[in-house]
Amino acid sequence: MKSIAKALFDIEAVTLKPNDPFTWSSGMRSPIYCDNRLTLSFPSVRKEIAEGLVNLIKERFRDVDVIAGTATAGIPHAAWVSEKLNLPMVYVRSSAKGHGKGNVIEGKITKGEKVVVIEDLISTGGSAIDAASQLKNAGAEVLGVAAIFTYGMKKGEEHFSQHQIEWHTLTNFDELLTCATETGMIKEREVQSLLNWRDDPSSEEWMEQLKNLSVN
Repeated sequence: MKSIAKALFDIEAVTLKPNDPFTWSSGMRSPIYCDNRLTLSFPSVRKEIAEGLVNLIKERFRDVDVIAGTATAGIPHAAWVSEKLNLPMVYVRSSAKGHGKGNVIEGKITKGEKVVVIEDLISTGGSAIDAASQLKNAGAEVLGVAAIFTYGMKKGEEHFSQHQIEWHTLTNFDELLTCATETGMIKEREVQSLLNWRDDPSSEEWMEQLKNLSVN
């Protein structure tokens, strides 16, 4: 949905710095940073996202019984979606709680229930796949993952394929680049280098390409 890509730019949830890349917590260098937590502060944007996720679920996962959010960014979106669908909700921790019952899944899951996992963004897919695995271990049937945004990395696609998990997003890296070009945030000549990063983020050849573009 191009409208959501534009909204993410409008609220400055997405920042592109092709000539001065960010460093992710993994150490990976990236010309883009997407902070979907900012959507929480904008009612019209979070409402559009919730409606988009609801429509996606109705189209792709109509047999769903429970909505599950990934901790922490997926939790609020899962809450709004579950409210709109009038369905139970749970959330999945990244690790077991260190006290009390030591839960990984908060909320009630019954064996055989069909679950959709809500994630805010997907890069390599690790957190969503881990959440799906925890839910499967609890006896749930995971129908798939619904997220706001994907970087479209090959590694993410491969991970979901390996785990046989269906996944869909409301918007993606290509749509963000289109919006960024239309608004003048980036130049058309920079687009290919940004796509090269998406296709091979471990190589820094794309950084040299962008440096050369900025010099010329």
